[in-house]
Amino acid sequence: MKGRAKSAAALLVAAALLAGGCGGGSGGGDRLTLVAYSTPREAYEQLIPAFRRTEAGKGVRFSQSYGASGDQSRAVQNGLAADVVSFSLAPDMTRLVDAGLVAKDWDADRHKGMITNSVVVFVVRKGNPNNIRTWDDLVKPGVEVIEPNPFTSGGARWNIMAAYGAQLKAGRTPGQAVAYLQELFRHVPVQDKSAREALQTFVGGKGDVLLAYENEAINAQQKEQPVDYVVPDTTILIENPIAVAARSKHAGAATAFVDFLRSEPAQRIYAERGYRPVDPAAAAAAGFPRPPGLFTIRDLGGWPEVSKRFFDKQAGLVAGIERTLGVTVGS
Repeated sequence: MKGRAKSAAALLVAAALLAGGCGGGSGGGDRLTLVAYSTPREAYEQLIPAFRRTEAGKGVRFSQSYGASGDQSRAVQNGLAADVVSFSLAPDMTRLVDAGLVAKDWDADRHKGMITNSVVVFVVRKGNPNNIRTWDDLVKPGVEVIEPNPFTSGGARWNIMAAYGAQLKAGRTPGQAVAYLQELFRHVPVQDKSAREALQTFVGGKGDVLLAYENEAINAQQKEQPVDYVVPDTTILIENPIAVAARSKHAGAATAFVDFLRSEPAQRIYAERGYRPVDPAAAAAAGFPRPPGLFTIRDLGGWPEVSKRFFDKQAGLVAGIERTLGVTVGS
C-alpha cells in the first residue's frame, strides 16, 4: 500500500493539443502526432521535451491526443492521423494491424512491442478505512468498486482479467471465477469511459475502492490526492504496446522517438511516473516489488482467446454480465 509518490466513430476522442517541449532546433522539422491512451499523459509531458533535447529529436514538434484506449484505436482505424500509437493493451494494436495501419511485425523487437509494464492494484481512501486487501474484500456487502467500462477502456479489461485470474490462482474453477466477476460488477455503481476518468470519479469522492493501474495510483499520490493503494498478492502484469504507424509521413522521426522511449534514460522517466520499465537496467534501478502471485495474460490463454471469450460484444462473458445489469454494450 506504500506510495511511490516521490522517487471517430468519433475522431476527436480526446482534445488534441500541441506539446511545448524544450530543446534545440529551429522548430521547422517534422511534426509527429502521438495518439495514446489516457494515463501516460504526465509521462509524455517529460518524455517529449527530453527527446527534443537529443540529436535525433532536434526540431521535432508534436501533436498529442489522449483518451480511452479502445476509443483511440478505433479513431485511428477510422481516419485519425497518427505517427505513433501507444495503447493500453495489445488488442487495440491488433485492430490497426488488421486494418493495415500498423506493420505486422510491430512486436518483433526484444520487448515484443511493449513500452511499459504495470500491475492492477486497489486504490483506496487514505488510511484504507475499509481494510481492503484481497479480491474477496471487493465483494463484501456495502463495498462500492469503481471500474471503467471494458468496452471502451483497456485498463478495465486488465482489471477484469486480474480479477478472473486471481480466482483461478486461488483454486477456484473457471465457472466460479466468472461468478465472481458477476458479483464484482454488482458492486460497480458507475463505469467511466477511461481509466483516467475513473480515477477522477474516485478522487471526487465516489466509491470505496478503485481498480486501477499501479501507475495511476502513484500519479494520484504525486498530485497529493488523499489515496493509498494496495498491490494484491495475486494480480496481473499489465503490458502496454507502442508502434510507429505504417502510414506515417515522418517514419524516421517516429522511429527515433520510439527508440528513445525504450532507452534507459527514458525508461527511468517512466519509472518516476509510476510505470514499471521494460528496460532491464531501469527496472532494476526502480525496484518495484514483484507480487508473489503475479501472472500474465498468456497464463489465461493470450489476448486473442481472452478477447473472444470475454469481450466479444455479442457472445462474450463480460457482455452478458453487463446486459444483466442493464449496461449498454453497443454493437
